[in-house]
Amino acid sequence: MKDLTKGNEAKVLILFSIPMLLSNLLQQLYNVVDTIVVGKYVNEKALSAVGQAFPIVVVFLSLIMGFSLASNILIAQFLGAKKIENVRKTVQTTVLTIFWFGILMSIAGFFLTPYILHIMRVPADVLEIAKQYVRITFTGVIFLFIYNGFTAMLRGLGDSKSPLYVLAVSTVLNIILDLVFVIVFNMGVRGVAYATVIAQAVSALLLVLIACKEHEILRFNVFHLQFDIKIFVKTLRLGLPSGIQQSLVGAGFMTLTSLVNNFGSVSSASFVAASKLDAFATMPSFNIGLALASFVGQNMGASKMERVKKGFHSALAIGIAITATFTILVMIFAKPVMMLFLSSEAYLAGGMLYIYLVAPSYIIQAFMFIVNGVIRGAGDTFFAMIATLLTMWVFRIPIAIFLSSFLGVKGVYLSIGIGFSIGATISFGYYLSGKWAKKAKKILE
Repeated sequence: MKDLTKGNEAKVLILFSIPMLLSNLLQQLYNVVDTIVVGKYVNEKALSAVGQAFPIVVVFLSLIMGFSLASNILIAQFLGAKKIENVRKTVQTTVLTIFWFGILMSIAGFFLTPYILHIMRVPADVLEIAKQYVRITFTGVIFLFIYNGFTAMLRGLGDSKSPLYVLAVSTVLNIILDLVFVIVFNMGVRGVAYATVIAQAVSALLLVLIACKEHEILRFNVFHLQFDIKIFVKTLRLGLPSGIQQSLVGAGFMTLTSLVNNFGSVSSASFVAASKLDAFATMPSFNIGLALASFVGQNMGASKMERVKKGFHSALAIGIAITATFTILVMIFAKPVMMLFLSSEAYLAGGMLYIYLVAPSYIIQAFMFIVNGVIRGAGDTFFAMIATLLTMWVFRIPIAIFLSSFLGVKGVYLSIGIGFSIGATISFGYYLSGKWAKKAKKILE
């Protein structure tokens, strides 16, 4: 366990967030490798099909991701307040919940896939391939649940390194299986999907074993797990708004993807390829926001509000500086990188259009992620849900529909930056109100 309530705030946040950032870099690496393998060794239509899976899986993962975030907040705050027995109860309740929800969501996703793809207006020439890929992906959702659940609990304990080590192993495994299944066995999109599911299963098993070995407080007997209804209700109160928020984000991106799909498979594949790259620019601030949530949770549990504010200022300075650097790199190297998995000039031009229109909003997005990290760490997940509802569904989606009606796919891309600007304004206004600071006291009661 790592105590985040002591030491220089900037140093603590940097050391805690670096493993998280490296984890995301690895995750993006194997996403990019998937994209390269599909784009180069199958075709661009298959690439479009693979891209349809991401927003769908996000929607199904959302509720359990919200629950996992809630367990992270509870564990961090209970740990900061030295309530160790409550930490144990939270761990066991979380394990039971993620397991049964994972099974339920795997089954539901498998059977609902054709209907969801129809709603998303997936181009007819990629529909069957997309259905195969998404259905296979859903068989591995249970492993995603387990990995994300244990990652959240470990971060609540201040351990951001164990998920990194596990992800490094699964990334290498995923890349090897991609190449073997697609190039050697000629399995096409199915091969990429099977490689991903196998790698996810290995990562989930390894993380559970390492977490239980390294942290006595996380050890449990699968035959004697205790479900604490009081902890579950607390987690539900924190996690349900966050889960709904994530669902709103996922559904929003499904809608944006649907709007892009209206402009054909070239726009669809270009959108998939370019969005893989812009994740590299935005993930540093996303991870600093996650690290800040754990930092804020522990320090509010220990009643160190001045340290919370200093941590926020440090996170802002670090996050914006890194995001600006990554933004420049993405804009410089976007085209040569996309040439690894897109071959025709039409696809490349579509990808570069996305980068040029969306990249200016990366720093605004970074600011929003970090402000939200403070608010979530305090346990105020209800505000995050309302802010997302307003940002995504009251502003971004209507703006995307309106602009795309006369600007085409450019209108969809422009709406992304406009949405982040509105979201950042709403979040910062709420931070300045100070209402979020009252939430931690209620959690610890």
